[in-house]
Amino acid sequence: MSGESDLIKLYSTRILALAADIPHLQRLDSPDATVKKRSPLCGSTVTVDVEVSDGRISAFGQDVKACALGQASAAVVGANVIGRSLDEVETARDQLKAMLTAGGPVPDAPFNALEVLQPAKEFKNRHASILLALEATLEALKTATKAQCA
Repeated sequence: MSGESDLIKLYSTRILALAADIPHLQRLDSPDATVKKRSPLCGSTVTVDVEVSDGRISAFGQDVKACALGQASAAVVGANVIGRSLDEVETARDQLKAMLTAGGPVPDAPFNALEVLQPAKEFKNRHASILLALEATLEALKTATKAQCA
């Protein structure tokens, strides 16, 4: 992809709609873990709070300061992350990364709505921002789980 028309396709109506409606934008009062991730290339940041019960995310909050692609990714994550286990979040992150960088398939349900970000494959400078929400969630979930097992 290149040129102005490709950028217009990249920022589709679906991506912009997701970016405008990110769930769980309220930070949690007493999270089990908080993680902030930043993309060094573009400066996008995502801060995630999680509460974990029985190895699954029971409450989730996020603060998203990212481009529309990062916001769209955070919207899909926020809409689907409660009730997910460490393995499920790690698989979603790995599948999203493979979709963007290695021609992999769309992530499995419930994160399959991340398919909207397939046009970003050609824009490597956007990949880190797209991955932020899942990477922050995964790290927070690992931190919370480790603390609970200690």
